[in-house]
Amino acid sequence: MTTIFFENAEGQTIALTLNGERRSLQVQPWITLLDLLRDQLDLVGTKKGCDHGQCGACTVLRDGKRINACLTLAIMCEGAELITIEGLADGENLHPMQRAFITHDAFQCGYCTPGQICSAAGLAYEGRAHNREQIQELMSGNLCRCGAYTNIIAAVEEALPLTRDQGEQHS
Repeated sequence: MTTIFFENAEGQTIALTLNGERRSLQVQPWITLLDLLRDQLDLVGTKKGCDHGQCGACTVLRDGKRINACLTLAIMCEGAELITIEGLADGENLHPMQRAFITHDAFQCGYCTPGQICSAAGLAYEGRAHNREQIQELMSGNLCRCGAYTNIIAAVEEALPLTRDQGEQHS
């Protein structure tokens, strides 16, 4: 049996911007971003689905790009700007993608919805999707067990131009 000793058992300090707020956090080197968000920061909107990067329930935005928080070590986010579902809206003013999901009833049980919305916002910021087929392909990493795909795609399609414009303003 091998015993592994960590040089700094109390963790490493990282600085990042989380939902618009500059934070300095003490993290263990093996803690995933997902576990940091949910267990230590009580931001439970980001869901733990498969914990293997296959379902997209844990999708958040790092520097405007979509990432799976379950596959990202928290220490890899040093200096990053992170946005979770809790930080997407501007106070009471919902993000265009959130409004579109409500308008199109693009959720059933709601478990995958935070990851779907963050992924769709990131998709818009990336500027790579220009039609329904591209949206379907580029959102394929986000699974919905309830099968609300038709409404999800309609919501993304509607909000894509508004979200893209918003992303350009933040760049």
